[in-house]
Amino acid sequence: SSSAHAQTLAPDRPPPSLASSARRQLGRSCGAASESARACRSSRGPGEMARAEANWERLVRAALRGDRMGGVYGVPASGIAGNVPSSLGNNTHIDEVLRAADEIQDEDPTVARILCEHAYALAQNLDPNSEGRGVLQFKTGLMSVIRQKLAKREGGAIDRSQDIAKLQEFYKLYRERHKVDELCDDEMKLRESGVFSGNLGELERKTLKRKKVLATLKVLWSVIEDITKEISPEDAANLISEEMKKVMQKDAARTEDVVAYNIIPLDSLSTTNLIVTFPEVRAAISSLQYHRDLPRLPNTISVPDARNSDMLDLLHCVFGFQKDNVSNQREHIVHLLANEQSRLGKLSGNEPKIDEGAVHVVFSKSLDNYIKWCNYLPLRPVWNNIESLTKEKKLLYVCLYYLIWGEAANVRFLPEGLCYIFHHLARELEVIMQKQTAEPAGSCISNDGVSFLDQVIYPLYEIVAAEAGNNDNGRAAHSAWRNYDDFNEFFWSEKCFQLGWPWKLSNPFFSKPSRKEQGLISRNHHYGKTSFVEHRTFLHLYHSFHRLWMFLLLMFQGLTIIAFNNGSFDTNTVLELLSLGPTYIIMEFIESVLDILMMYGAYSTSRGSAITRVIWRFCWFTASSLVICYLYIKALQDGVQSAPFKIYVVVISAYAGFQIIISLLMSVPCCRGFTNACYSWSFVRLAKWMHQEHNYVGRGLHERPLDYIKYVAFWLVIFAAKFSFTYFLQESIVYLF
Repeated sequence: SSSAHAQTLAPDRPPPSLASSARRQLGRSCGAASESARACRSSRGPGEMARAEANWERLVRAALRGDRMGGVYGVPASGIAGNVPSSLGNNTHIDEVLRAADEIQDEDPTVARILCEHAYALAQNLDPNSEGRGVLQFKTGLMSVIRQKLAKREGGAIDRSQDIAKLQEFYKLYRERHKVDELCDDEMKLRESGVFSGNLGELERKTLKRKKVLATLKVLWSVIEDITKEISPEDAANLISEEMKKVMQKDAARTEDVVAYNIIPLDSLSTTNLIVTFPEVRAAISSLQYHRDLPRLPNTISVPDARNSDMLDLLHCVFGFQKDNVSNQREHIVHLLANEQSRLGKLSGNEPKIDEGAVHVVFSKSLDNYIKWCNYLPLRPVWNNIESLTKEKKLLYVCLYYLIWGEAANVRFLPEGLCYIFHHLARELEVIMQKQTAEPAGSCISNDGVSFLDQVIYPLYEIVAAEAGNNDNGRAAHSAWRNYDDFNEFFWSEKCFQLGWPWKLSNPFFSKPSRKEQGLISRNHHYGKTSFVEHRTFLHLYHSFHRLWMFLLLMFQGLTIIAFNNGSFDTNTVLELLSLGPTYIIMEFIESVLDILMMYGAYSTSRGSAITRVIWRFCWFTASSLVICYLYIKALQDGVQSAPFKIYVVVISAYAGFQIIISLLMSVPCCRGFTNACYSWSFVRLAKWMHQEHNYVGRGLHERPLDYIKYVAFWLVIFAAKFSFTYFLQESIVYLF
């Protein structure tokens, strides 16, 4: 069944569009489907064929049944209208067209048939070869529905040239039958009167009826628009008068309040949602609106009639964020601002303004990780001085950050990676802000326009997915593949700026793993692996708890020496107690050896600072063990009056004092804050680096001084009781023998 209205009305029309070609294919497709069905019946058994035919009959009956219940159209998601394949990019619009066809089936089957044919044309345009999942079944079912509708038509030939006229005539009749203007006016009067508070059911019924009618009219208008594109503008102007166009456009604008939203309908012309009337919400919405410091939006950017253009429209234009992401984050930011404003106090006046303090709190909380990331590297943020930032500039940065986060997909698990992206996008935005008219950012320009998702997120997502897909279902060695932590830790150093902006996809960071025969990945192209590598060995019993082992062994050795010397602290006892020094340094040496062993498998991919620290500690404790053991042996041989003994005491005292000072600076809360403030000093950075690996995560987790004192006091009591009992037990055993 092909459409011929364009041939009759426009002999000098332009070449037919894909939609008209799809309509012409509809008849041929129906015949081809019938031939395919006969071929399938010949190759299948009778039982299997009967089940298939029964399933198709159920599908067609469900599509034609159209229960008048629920939803905007009054019909549930059943039949063809509820089974549009998700693989079709415009599946939502196709579903709306089919729902409208079900809705008006009883009123005018011819118009319902035209809508179904248009839905088929849309599906054919999106997937001509039916390659998507479920598309072939959907088209076949839709053709069955169209044949059913044609079969119910009372004789006579079908003149497709009258489709536009029939749709327009039905539009007028449908509009008059449901009294659209009166319906909208009655609802508005009821809402504005305020008397509906005692009868919310009446207002809800009126609202649902209006949405149902306007949604159907919107579908009819969209189908008319699509069909008129297939004929010449002159013929289209003759078919549809200017007055009728204005009426249709007015009705289409009224349907804006059917736009999906979460809590606050920001893109709606009218609503019964009372949250919009709150002064905090109105102030938050107005704070995001366009202001004179922003560049003009291009004429190609359209904004709903329900609201004015705002900062998020600018960011959508510049970076190509997805429309739904922009809508979600607009509502999200309004909630954040309104909630923070409600904590500061209620606003008053006809045009409430958001408080500067509320904006600053939202800005500080939202960009807290970015500010800490810049201080850690160290790196100057995109702003020179946070105090000089205006309220509008802070909101612009907040909007940009949440739009990045909302479209980051799995890259959200790389929070410092998002900081890197935000830093560069904000720098690009600063350049664009200096221009008169907004233009797309260079980093987001793609072949199809502007797309943040394709140009920024997809390269990261692709390499993360490639690594995750080659971990042998979790059986691959930890050192053999990169996980989220490995990717994120790459952004903990200035080395991350080697990735450039836009992304330098030739960088080894973006190199995909090469498969081995058993699905494991090669280590040749890995980059930025964390210094932690999991090895399953009993040596973890010592390596993971080395401080506890050292403490217990040193206390045991010290108490044993005191017990065997009958509790006296003479020169001989002190000399023996000084043997704790070699014991301590040898155990530190063993720990450094285990550090080297535990990092096996990650040396080619770990950060240079991590490898240098492991090697430095090994060399340091090796030399220290040799020197201290040599001095102690010489002191035992030459006595307490010898020079080696005095040198040994000085070395041990200096080393112990240095370790105590470093431990206090790293452990005591008040001292730890001082070291963090002085981290820019080279000596402090070196001391902290030797004491422990400097990581981004966990560096700011500090307990309060009072909690620290309670913690220390608790363990002092426990250890005092434990070692007192141990000492007297050892002493009694010594006396027995």
